[in-house]
Amino acid sequence: MAPPLANAEGERLDGAFGLGREPLRREDWIVLLGHGVTGNKDRPVLVEAALALNAAGFDTLRFSFSGNGDSEGDFRASTITKEVADLGGVIDAVAGSYEKIAYLGHSMGAAAGVLRAAADERIRALVSVAGMVETRAFAEREFDGVTPDEGTMWEEPACPLSSAFWRDLRETVVSTAPSAAGINIPWLLVHGTADDIIPPGDSELIQRSAGGNAELVRVEGADHSFEQPRHMLAMTGAVVTWLRQVAEAG
Repeated sequence: MAPPLANAEGERLDGAFGLGREPLRREDWIVLLGHGVTGNKDRPVLVEAALALNAAGFDTLRFSFSGNGDSEGDFRASTITKEVADLGGVIDAVAGSYEKIAYLGHSMGAAAGVLRAAADERIRALVSVAGMVETRAFAEREFDGVTPDEGTMWEEPACPLSSAFWRDLRETVVSTAPSAAGINIPWLLVHGTADDIIPPGDSELIQRSAGGNAELVRVEGADHSFEQPRHMLAMTGAVVTWLRQVAEAG
């Protein structure tokens, strides 16, 4: 059962806890998993990653950022900046029970993870899956022609494009690459070579920005969500193998 989760604004965050299997359980580690734009904790990329991690002995906690899924809050306020704060609230909820916290973020959830990890030493390992880096370029590429506060993201009625989201991507964050230099923990980047939402070049850019501190795994032919079973298996396999090595190294 997930511990009670909330952000600094008192909004309840929906979470799903997964227990690492005995006898492999690594009781001092928990892996937090955050989703991308218009997503939630039950997106397959997070569910499959969590199941693979549980099988490898890691406890996991998937959660939905405020305004998404069954979490409280307004979707229109779900900016990267707010998600960074949400992640802090989730870390607060588990930090007293685990010695080591890893975070796996997908897409925009990965961008939030980079910004949080650069400033929060409680994150001991970081995984960016199809991570968004150039946020301004993403906004201008994906929502060209959509008027903020009038239109929607990808023509999804439940996902309005707010001016707060638009400004945060284009003016407040712009790019997560500058934060990479401040991350000195083990860091894995996983990106599909056929990703048409977040270009593989984003992960290549942030790897360079990290000064060689991040390891990059390319999944040949995989799209943004690793929808093909073989691509999902390659992604989860890379994550589990890497994180087990990190855990075993202490």
